[in-house]
Amino acid sequence: MKMKALKHSKQKGFTLVEIAIVMVIIGLLLGAVLKGQNLINSARVRNMADQNSSIQAAYYGFIDRYRAVPGDMKAVDATAAIGTNNLLNSVGGDGNGSLKVNDYGEAAALWAHLSAANFIVGNYDGASAYTAKTSAPVNAFEGRVILWKTAKYIKTGESTATNRLGFIVGRNTPASVLAELDVKVDDGKPGTGVLRGSNGAVTVTNADGQEAACVNASIWDVSSDSQDCNAIYLY
Repeated sequence: MKMKALKHSKQKGFTLVEIAIVMVIIGLLLGAVLKGQNLINSARVRNMADQNSSIQAAYYGFIDRYRAVPGDMKAVDATAAIGTNNLLNSVGGDGNGSLKVNDYGEAAALWAHLSAANFIVGNYDGASAYTAKTSAPVNAFEGRVILWKTAKYIKTGESTATNRLGFIVGRNTPASVLAELDVKVDDGKPGTGVLRGSNGAVTVTNADGQEAACVNASIWDVSSDSQDCNAIYLY
């Protein structure tokens, strides 16, 4: 009696070449994703740098045209100079020739004056609470920005807390973006130069301060991956 030979089924697996091809494809995909994220961050950095430049030009352009500081200009004077149709709420400051220190009322009136005079795009009603969407522009990460006088900035090697005119770039900004922005426009250090890290107190609605630890000693703490940082351009 003849016995039939048993057939052994062969299980096919991936060859080393096939695995290598798959790994290469995965690497290319990951590289494309990271490259795309870098391009997005670079675009946001440029946006934030351009926003500061345009607002700085608008601020000094307003002073040159009206011989008054936007936000500080008295409501009656601003309405007479710019027009009642543009300043619906007739907002303004005390007219002493300078923005108040850490004052949200004049900070909000500033955007109303600049927009009414067509120095910036957008309609802002000058809401003194600074909580409404119509009270101030936002940055590339939807954080509200402020232009006022403040000493809430990091002062490495400086003994005095001098109140200076500064543009607060707004919260919700990743530490890595601020680090790249600082390299692009300044010296890359959060405690020196014209771009400083913020050390102000934070509330949910205010734009000053920082929610997370975004500065470590004299460097931007990129390794912490903080996503709610802030910085100040000093004018």
